[in-house]
Amino acid sequence: MALGGLAGINCHCQWGLTGILLGIVVIAAAGVFTAIPVFFDYFAYQWYYALCWFWFGLGVAMLVFGLIYEAVVPAKAKAREANGVEEDGSGPISAPTPYIMIQ
Repeated sequence: MALGGLAGINCHCQWGLTGILLGIVVIAAAGVFTAIPVFFDYFAYQWYYALCWFWFGLGVAMLVFGLIYEAVVPAKAKAREANGVEEDGSGPISAPTPYIMIQ
């Protein structure tokens, strides 16, 4: 179970894919926030640059973790289609009857 059961019994978390996507988003955000002092001369402080490097490093770590997790851990997709049953339980779902307009 994911997160020691805290995520629920039905959670089929995709840690690798989540790490890859969030890593890319964090890297892109760090790049945008780094471009602000470089091009517009706002927030040109050393601590601001350090924070941008920290977020960039975090994004790279998440991306690398996601790539390694996807490569090492064999996992199948957990999604599947449910077998449909009529509301009254009489059998499989059938297409609705076409409506014929009365003239």
